[in-house]
Amino acid sequence: MNHSIYSADRSTHVKIVVVALVAGIAVAGLGMTARSGSDEGLTQTARVIKAGKPVVVTSSNASLVR
Repeated sequence: MNHSIYSADRSTHVKIVVVALVAGIAVAGLGMTARSGSDEGLTQTARVIKAGKPVVVTSSNASLVR
């Protein structure tokens, strides 16, 4: 039994590729079901914020007490 991937035969390479593909598909499927299943009432909506009155900004260092 040789433990090197370089000297493995063709069937071993095919088995490794198949296991990697199945694992990748399983992870992707699990991720998609977890993403779509957790949207129960947690949707976000955008709110519109209207602009207020204009503000004047000066470069004076004087403090104004009201």
